[in-house]
Amino acid sequence: MMSTHAMILENRAKNPQLDPMKKVVADAREAVRDIPDNVTLALGGFGLCGIPENSIAALVELGIKGLTCISNNAGVDGFGIGLMLEKGQVKKMISSYVGENKLFETLVLSGKLEIELTPQGTLAEKLRAGGAGIPAFYTPTGYGTLIAEGKEIKEFDGRPYVLEHALKADFAIVKAWKGDAMGNLVFHQTARNFNPMIATAGKITIAEVEELVPIGSLDPDQVHVPGIYVKRIFQGKGYEKRIEKRTLRKG
Repeated sequence: MMSTHAMILENRAKNPQLDPMKKVVADAREAVRDIPDNVTLALGGFGLCGIPENSIAALVELGIKGLTCISNNAGVDGFGIGLMLEKGQVKKMISSYVGENKLFETLVLSGKLEIELTPQGTLAEKLRAGGAGIPAFYTPTGYGTLIAEGKEIKEFDGRPYVLEHALKADFAIVKAWKGDAMGNLVFHQTARNFNPMIATAGKITIAEVEELVPIGSLDPDQVHVPGIYVKRIFQGKGYEKRIEKRTLRKG
């Protein structure tokens, strides 16, 4: 009788797509091809820095709708998540800063878009907790404000804390500087931002990278996200790397 291990290997040989070690896909469209309507989607980046540009473009092209998006911000008009808002693909945003998108404001005020505003540090910790398997935590941030309404309050050492629940996503999309076929990721300077927390909080995490490098070429001590969190990876192209507000020194 064939052992269980042998059966698994035989099944993978007949169906290569079932092999969890084969994470590299051809492009953004293939990477996001099975994301259905009405799921929770977490997207890395801060402003326009380190956002998964290729994956967002593929989502817009596929026309997936009814999304609950977790992201520090909502992009800008005509770029980033702003493109998804233009197509009516987002039904709810869980964000921290949304002040750079006029369309976002219009959609919220007209009742066409739900919004759950979360303090930036709390948002980061909710995502980190979700990835770490921690269901909830207490934080003093937001106490005494609208953020704390309807939430449990508990006192520690004479100070009130608000109970915040962790965030998880059905799919998570991040953008890294370098990555290998195992899914190990390295981010470049400030583009690291929310990407590591987002990567760990997704049930299925998709990574697009500027450079897809051979296995073994990344210094293990420099890896920011271990490949165990990443299910698909591809090398992106045509990155614009826009600057939201360009400031130039006079003289």
